[in-house]
Amino acid sequence: MTTTGTGRVDELALAREGRARRRQLGALPALVAEALRLCWSARRRDLLLVFGVQLLGSALLGVQVLVGREALARALGGAGTGAAVAADLAGPLLLLAGVGLLAGFSGAVRGQRLRLLSEAVQRAVWGRVLDVTTGVELDRFDDPAFYDRLQRVTTSAVSRPVGVAQGLVGIVGGLVGSAGLFAALWSIEPVLLPVLLLAGVPLFLLSRRGGRLEFDFAVAQTPAYRTRAYLRDALVGRREAKEVRAYGLAAALRGRYEDLAGAYERDLRRQVARRVRLAVAGQALTALSVLVTALLLLWLVGRGRLTLADAGAAGAAAPLLASRLQALTSGVGGVLESGLFLDDLRAFLALGRPAGAPGALRRAGRFEHLAVRGVSFTYPRQQRPALREVSLEVRRGEVLALVGENGSGKTTLAKVLAGLHPPGAGSVLWNGEDTAGLDPASLRDQVAVVFQDFVQWRMSGHDNVAVGRPGRPDEAAAVPAAARQAGADALLRRLPQGYGTPLSTELAGGVDLSLGQWQRVALARAFYRGAELVVLDEPTAALDARAEAELFAQVRELVAGRTVVLVSHRFSSVREADRIVVLREGAVDDVGTHDELVARGGLYAELYALQAQAYREG
Repeated sequence: MTTTGTGRVDELALAREGRARRRQLGALPALVAEALRLCWSARRRDLLLVFGVQLLGSALLGVQVLVGREALARALGGAGTGAAVAADLAGPLLLLAGVGLLAGFSGAVRGQRLRLLSEAVQRAVWGRVLDVTTGVELDRFDDPAFYDRLQRVTTSAVSRPVGVAQGLVGIVGGLVGSAGLFAALWSIEPVLLPVLLLAGVPLFLLSRRGGRLEFDFAVAQTPAYRTRAYLRDALVGRREAKEVRAYGLAAALRGRYEDLAGAYERDLRRQVARRVRLAVAGQALTALSVLVTALLLLWLVGRGRLTLADAGAAGAAAPLLASRLQALTSGVGGVLESGLFLDDLRAFLALGRPAGAPGALRRAGRFEHLAVRGVSFTYPRQQRPALREVSLEVRRGEVLALVGENGSGKTTLAKVLAGLHPPGAGSVLWNGEDTAGLDPASLRDQVAVVFQDFVQWRMSGHDNVAVGRPGRPDEAAAVPAAARQAGADALLRRLPQGYGTPLSTELAGGVDLSLGQWQRVALARAFYRGAELVVLDEPTAALDARAEAELFAQVRELVAGRTVVLVSHRFSSVREADRIVVLREGAVDDVGTHDELVARGGLYAELYALQAQAYREG
């Protein structure tokens, strides 16, 4: 996807055409129904209460007009002493005050209950979004389009179900209020109604146009928004702070951020100007309809068709009806606008649904062996495959090493073996069963992985190990045992609060570890998992030579009875492996033991000799 300097998507015109075809009014009822289901499941009582008080408040508008007309008629037509007129007006005025109080109360209740409903619905939608982000295949996170959609969903679409509910509340309130005022004006003078009702058509069209402008603006700005957020985080982030200072990056990064922020502000000003023009046009139409109604009232009074009381009541009702019609069209526009974002949300949530029918996937059995048959894999938006027709076997209890030059596909193959990447072509057989028919969660449950770029969780030392298998019943004893296996027990016990010390200086009482110490904690996490298949992706990259030698001398003891897939660029680390798989440009170049591969004199022997020479010269 190509973008301009301001982050505008070059294919935006084509995208608009596609959206226009997909998002016709015919699709709106399903989106509205889905939004209401979310609101209902999140907080049904508040949803009903919001609609109820809106109905009540809107119905009271017509009552207020009629009661006001009665009070005005008594005041203008009253005879006798002031006390008699006051007594005659007391009833209507008290009723008018009571109706106004009830309308005000309903409005206050509606606003606060809508706040509770909004929070509950956003929590529910966030839950579904997090289900997707934690459940989609790993390669989604290498796709910029996925991040763009995720950005739009998290910044705009999450709140849209409540926006639909609010829009429907506005529609209901507009309909009921308009109906009551319509009846009141009809009883006074029917000729007033067409003037007010005709203003609703252009108001609806203007509201619909505003919704489309807002959605298109959000789509166009997403890439630039993500870049701007990244630069902002880099300027305030702890991990980036060292290089920002060491390389003097502050001014350059700040300049890029300001350029993008300035471009966004210019685009936003244009967007705001468009929305203001639409809003002014809507207000002008409303004011024009009220003005025409007022002139018509004067003409009707002059012709003797209306009394002053009727004219006063109609004059009060006209702007109220205009405002109800505006609320009605705004509600419709809000639903249409939210519908566009909800369509985006629905498409995003669909990413988390399994391809197979519910219950069709079987649980993976206890690991015995793994076979890769002609597997190829290409990352999203990449032309060159990361793996090309790879075939190999992983046997229970063996140590299998993956070696090769940078970019040869070692880590990608390790992720395929761990069940984190489904093969793009070919198949992976778990105990002879194709993993495509197995429940991915049950398969991954039997795999422990230590990545080269493992996560340094901002948690206690204990929790950093325990995340290896959440909910393990023997956690208290198993965590120190796993730490001892990885050589992390002593360093964690020496911390100010022992295992309870937060491993981040950004937290109160926290400390930081060296990268080598962190790597031992990450290894402890894998040992704590107690999985049958252990995948170690450059597990000693941050360890010194002595610590590395000690770890690999113990690797068979540490994972006794389990299978190890070891990814490493250090040939001294893999020479004791049962088998070594040599990868070249995503394909298997050779397989054998260390001695066999050296004797054959291929790529492995060449790389081994180069590394050994570098060690001797060093």
